[in-house]
Amino acid sequence: MPKDYARTDRIAEQIQRELAQLLRLEVKDPRVRMVTITGVEVTRDYSHAKVFYTTLDGANKALQDGLDRAAGFLRSQLAHTMKLRVIPQLHFVFDASVERGTRLSQLI
Repeated sequence: MPKDYARTDRIAEQIQRELAQLLRLEVKDPRVRMVTITGVEVTRDYSHAKVFYTTLDGANKALQDGLDRAAGFLRSQLAHTMKLRVIPQLHFVFDASVERGTRLSQLI
């Protein structure tokens, strides 16, 4: 595995940890409650990051709007804590795999 991919994976993991903490402690938006960051994929040039999330309530428009609205704030907070020249744009994507897994478990 090339070294470049290992670096993007490490950065993605760090972004995931930082975002989880920021969402829990810093974001005051009531729409963004009880959200779990399940993964982050960073592009090779670090310009964009897909942030996968799930919640106990399932996908809802208000939560997505709250995350999209907080993206700029979260990105600026990441710039303070991470030592990167480029802080990626954050794109929040609902992760349905957890919900799908729960539904399959109930069927079994």
